Amino acid sequence: MKRKYFHIFLLATVIVFFIWSSIKPAHYPIWILEVGPSVLLILTVLFLYKKITLTNLSYSIIALLTILTFIGGHFTYDDVPLFDWIQHHYHLERNHYDRFGHFLKGLTVIVIREILILKTTLPIGKWIQFIAVNLTLSLAALYEIAEWIASRLSNRETKDFVGAQGDMWDAQWDMSLTLAGSIIALLFLSRFHNRFLKSFKNEDG
Repeated sequence: MKRKYFHIFLLATVIVFFIWSSIKPAHYPIWILEVGPSVLLILTVLFLYKKITLTNLSYSIIALLTILTFIGGHFTYDDVPLFDWIQHHYHLERNHYDRFGHFLKGLTVIVIREILILKTTLPIGKWIQFIAVNLTLSLAALYEIAEWIASRLSNRETKDFVGAQGDMWDAQWDMSLTLAGSIIALLFLSRFHNRFLKSFKNEDG
């Protein structure tokens, strides 16, 4: 019961951020493109909730990543105020919120790892880690392809939507940061995640 209350809290928090994000965003068309995938993700999680119930850690990661997307969609990724301040204060060449977000998307590896452990017969070990990292990187690449297709279909510059900020290697940077984030997440969170899984299985058992 406590677990369900926590899930309701996470969902309510995500909904609050979604409503805030939808109020006078910088550009409505860009906002729709940015938050659309996260809304679909949340709807999918809700639809599959009884079939694929995850640990509190995984749901927290999903909530965090969707909230980051809502923030980026509201301001556009290259104009998030805190990272604008960091850019100007430290005389950086660009607003790094987009890069920060892609690095944190590496946390997706924990969610994928969990699904592989719960829904396949693969033993917990190096193969699980390897497959989880590869699937995370594949999702990162798929998102970059979706960004490119959207920019081509809309026949507009990619500055606002993809947050490229004039960097021709932006997609490569994004995928590399997601890869780095996923490896770091596995190194530091795998044992912690295993404890969550053990507790989760004991509750269900």
